[in-house]
This record gives sequence, structure tokens and C-alpha cells, in this order.
Amino acid sequence: MSSAAYYAGLVAGTPPPSCRPGRLRWCQPPANNLVSSGRRSHQAIRVTNGVNMDSRAKLAAPVAVVTGASRGIGRAIAVALGKAGCKVIVNYAKSGMEAEEVCREIEESGGTAITFSADVSIEAEVESMMRAVICLLQAIDTWGTLDVLVNNAGITRDALLMRMKRTQWQEVVDVNLTGVYLCAQAAAGVMMMKKKGRIINITSVSGIIGNIGQANYCAAKAGVIGLTKAMAREYGSRNINVNAVAPGWVTSDMTTKLGDNVERKALETIPLGRFGKPEEIAGLVEFLAVHPAASYITGQVLPVDGGLSI
Repeated sequence: MSSAAYYAGLVAGTPPPSCRPGRLRWCQPPANNLVSSGRRSHQAIRVTNGVNMDSRAKLAAPVAVVTGASRGIGRAIAVALGKAGCKVIVNYAKSGMEAEEVCREIEESGGTAITFSADVSIEAEVESMMRAVICLLQAIDTWGTLDVLVNNAGITRDALLMRMKRTQWQEVVDVNLTGVYLCAQAAAGVMMMKKKGRIINITSVSGIIGNIGQANYCAAKAGVIGLTKAMAREYGSRNINVNAVAPGWVTSDMTTKLGDNVERKALETIPLGRFGKPEEIAGLVEFLAVHPAASYITGQVLPVDGGLSI
């Protein structure tokens, strides 16, 4: 079965051959607010706050998948989209408790959120997530369709190139580049049938200017830039906008451990003289994801780096 036929079946409500009982509950109303993939007990969708919104408002609100959304920039993006009125699928690989906290924060702001555990570098898990998401959208008919994908999941395995092990290289490329390819391909398959959608890939200023000790990370993020431009050309005729956001230094758990000397040297390279905030990245992503004024922007790479890449 071709990928187009596969995802056409999802949209039309026809279960694909791989969707057998025990692997996924196909398009049945969630029992006890749960739709499980059946692959392992903690890999599941949890529906929250889904019954308190006006049906017409829920139907109009965009549905967004944010990968790597349990902390850092991904968390800020998920919360921003939730506050903007999106119904958010909070993807995570390991940080389940933190993902639940993101959902609670979105709910407290009056939004709707779901968690789903999937390693974006593993094709079977990405397909399982997408099948479950589409199943949920059909089971809860007021949820509409998939409108937004934010490819944020990423890891680092830093080392000088001459000392970098093959595993360090491969792990970063698998998550940071192949993961974007897998998620974008799956989401675009759904969006193409509806002839609408927005995909935002989180790359890095390191993919533009390079960085010592991060050859694997820089290569993967540069690959995301090329992938973004190719996707924008391929999917433009289907009214799917594809853009990339390239953060520079952003305040995080990592930057708090840099030490005064390293932090001072980093700040000297930034014209604005400070690190960015996750919310500043999230603000641009929100604009690209849902604002009407962003409908004519595609194939662009937008740095948010305080001037670092000038």
C-alpha cells in the first residue's frame, strides 16, 4: 500500500491492514478517556478537558502535534499553542510526568491537551502515534483534523569530530533529522487529503553557522533546513506551509550549567547581549502555526538568536 493510499484510508475512516485488534482500537469512542496503541502500557493517548468546550469552538480550533514537548522549547511551544486555542497533542519519549504537567498547564489556561509517548526516530512508533491521533480525531468528531505539526524533538551528543563515536553521530542524526522526516511525512499524508496544514521544523542557528564540538548536531540541523525547503516546494500546491525556526542560545537547564566563563564568552557573541527565552521561540512558532498573516510564508528559515548569525 502506498503512503498516499495509507493516509487516505485514515482520513476516510478505513482501517489500514496493520491496524488489527490488539494493536490499536480503531475509531471507537475512548473508553475511560483512553485510546491505547496496545504496544506498551505507557504509550497511550490521554484525553483531557475534552467535554467542557463549546462544540463549534472546538471544531474551529486547530489540532497541533508538538514533538519533544515535555520540557524546554517544546514545552513553551505546546503551552503557547494551547493558550492560542489549539488542541495540542504533547509528544514525549521519556519524560511522561513532565508531559502530564504540560497538559495540566494547558488545561488551567482553558485549553485541551493530550499526551502520547513515541520515539520519533523509530518509524513504527511514529506511525502508531499518527494512527492513534487520527483515530481519536474521528472518534471525537468535534476535533476536526490535523492542522499543525511542530517538529521540535532533538538531542545532543557533543564531542570534537576527531573523537566522536559513530553512535554519537547516528543517535543525533536519527532523532534530529530522520525524526523530522518521519513525522513530517506522516503528518503531510493526512494534511494533503484535506489540502491544508502548517509544518514548523525547529532547526538551530548551529545548522547555519556551525559550532565546535557539535558536528553531528550541526549536520542534522543543516539537513532540517534543506528538508524544510524541499518540503515547502513539494507540498505548496496542497496548501501546506512548511517553515523552519532556528533558535540561538536559549535559557535552559543546559545553559544554567555552563559556568561563568563559558557563559560570558557566549554572551559576547550575541549582539543583544543575552540568551533568549523559550517563550520567544514559542511566540514565532505560534505565529507561523495559526496566524492568518503567516499563510503566505513558506520555505523560510527564521533565526531567533539575538543577532548571533548576522
